[in-house]
Amino acid sequence: MLKETFSLVSRYYSSLSTFSAQSMLLDILTSPLAIVIIFVTTNLAIALRQILKGRRAIPISVNYHFSRECNKDCGFCFYTAKSSYILPQEEAKRGLRLLKEAGTKKINFAGGEPFLNEKFLGEMIVYCKRELKLESVSIVSNGSLIKKSFFQKYGKWLDILAISCDSFDEKTNIAIGRGSGQQVDQIYRIAGWCSEFGVKFKINTVVCSLNHREDMNVHINLLNPFRWKCFQVLSVPGENNSGKTLKDVRDWQITSDEFNEFCERHKEQKCMIPEPNDLMVSSYLILDEYMRFLNRVTGKPSQSILDVGVDRALEQVEWDQEAFVKRGGIYDWASKPRHKCNDDLKW
Repeated sequence: MLKETFSLVSRYYSSLSTFSAQSMLLDILTSPLAIVIIFVTTNLAIALRQILKGRRAIPISVNYHFSRECNKDCGFCFYTAKSSYILPQEEAKRGLRLLKEAGTKKINFAGGEPFLNEKFLGEMIVYCKRELKLESVSIVSNGSLIKKSFFQKYGKWLDILAISCDSFDEKTNIAIGRGSGQQVDQIYRIAGWCSEFGVKFKINTVVCSLNHREDMNVHINLLNPFRWKCFQVLSVPGENNSGKTLKDVRDWQITSDEFNEFCERHKEQKCMIPEPNDLMVSSYLILDEYMRFLNRVTGKPSQSILDVGVDRALEQVEWDQEAFVKRGGIYDWASKPRHKCNDDLKW
């Protein structure tokens, strides 16, 4: 804070055109009152930073990737099918309860493709809402396996359903590895079911080398999600960052300028949440199929929360809480009447 204050004062001092004005400013800044104010505010800022740095991390929102199995083959995937392991249901429930006791308020189930294990998924969301009474339960899916019957059985327990949609051009979806020629029609069906059953509808888009020039405004207006997350395609060590990993993201990567151009093209979409690489790297808490927190910086996971508890596992990974807040990680995530894309969101 002292550095920023000094820089601001220096620029203002230099802008003053007369010697008398500069002298007057120096007299003010060197007065006893000014010195006390600068000392107090500077030391308060330092103290606050130390408190924030040393405080216990509360995993308020956690993404549980309970399975790596997937029915698609996206070329840039950061969570690749290195195993087919899924925890026994009771162990998964024990881990979810540990998260609740540690302060988790929102859980997001992801994969892989979570609907490959629909029964497990359904029972977990019911457990989280009915037994743990979490504020929000959400799912991220490619949408291909979702049927209306899932909403009929589990819709009342689900707050948010996010569908991965990287393009509204089926040829692009197929080239990415996500499409089968039916993706666009299916996402419209799912949006309708979400509206019918009171589930908030969200879209996740990975902006990459094949879609960064696309204009999606017409479809976003029609689908009207309450949030539209636009991720700059990300390289994750040990998952998709080389020719030795199952996926190699390097051919899919785009520059910051290309990502910004995509966001600028869609700037009228108030529901759009841009996430460039610098915001994504350490701002997500991701549990893998063994309930280990993933470290996107090093690629090395923590010990399982089932073995060492949540607090100790969190100490073993880098989680940027400031970036989590900055990217809009806390928002109106409980299931209520749908927010429209043109509504103001509460962050």
